[in-house]
Amino acid sequence: MPLDHDTPLYPEIEPFDTGMLPVGGGHTLYWEQSGHRDGIPVVFLHGGPGSGAAPVHRRFFDPAVYRIVILDQRGAGRSTPLGSLADNTTAHLIADLEMLRRRLEIDRWLVFGGSWGSTLALAYGLAHPEACLGFVLRGIFLGRPAEIDWFLYGIRTVFPETWSAFAGYLPEAERGDLLAAYHRRLVDPDPAVHMPAARAWSVYEGSCSTLLPNPALVGSFSEERHALGMARIEAHYFVNGCFLDGTEMLRRIDRIRALPAIIVQGRYDMVCPIITADALAEAWPEARYCIIPDAGHSAMEPGIRSALVEATRAMAQSLR
Repeated sequence: MPLDHDTPLYPEIEPFDTGMLPVGGGHTLYWEQSGHRDGIPVVFLHGGPGSGAAPVHRRFFDPAVYRIVILDQRGAGRSTPLGSLADNTTAHLIADLEMLRRRLEIDRWLVFGGSWGSTLALAYGLAHPEACLGFVLRGIFLGRPAEIDWFLYGIRTVFPETWSAFAGYLPEAERGDLLAAYHRRLVDPDPAVHMPAARAWSVYEGSCSTLLPNPALVGSFSEERHALGMARIEAHYFVNGCFLDGTEMLRRIDRIRALPAIIVQGRYDMVCPIITADALAEAWPEARYCIIPDAGHSAMEPGIRSALVEATRAMAQSLR
């Protein structure tokens, strides 16, 4: 795969179809379709969990080739209610994808996911390999305890001042267990309690997501809806070990090894360090593994953005 940092995203497009899908537990999911009505179906799985999708995510896919399906997962983005933790587990998200696939009368689709989206893509694929055409995965995260611990504590070895602000939001007596202390605040119903904690958590993640400082990205992470959805749901998932066993997922990768896959990973990804992508690539040697030498975590960094566009082009050629 050529590493051309100048590969542009596809032009802006609008959906040809949108809807709200009731999935139980009080949740209603926003979904949309854009691109070619009869094209190769692809589902975009956003990160977080809880960050929600955005119009720019349509632009990784050639609209003349792909039928682009995007959804906001439970409690995220345009889905309602925002930040709801009721019946919000990995198993529920997998079931939601199947419900949406059947609702849209799609037999099989390409599964595209980054960060938490890569976790969900793998968990979904292992549960429903018959529904998958292949995978494009970025910034690999498997939800294992060491990965969660890295996010909460390890990042300070590279971003000490950013971590100090994250930990320093809490009283000193509570800093021994950052996750528990943040979780208590994030699930508090009082906006005066949960919103400042959500912004502190979200800004921390945004500040560590790029190789070079990106104030605009950090600003978007501090926006109220984004911050609340992502911080509350991330803390909920982290407290519960992401409701999965990432090591077991690696052991079961044979269920999807026959399907085409492309893994895109930033060399200097501090949110989801490359060691996890390496573990996946070792378990899945047939997958194409593309390391971006001058990028961090964000899908919008030039090298990663270009590699993802090239990955969807390559997949289109192999799936036609």
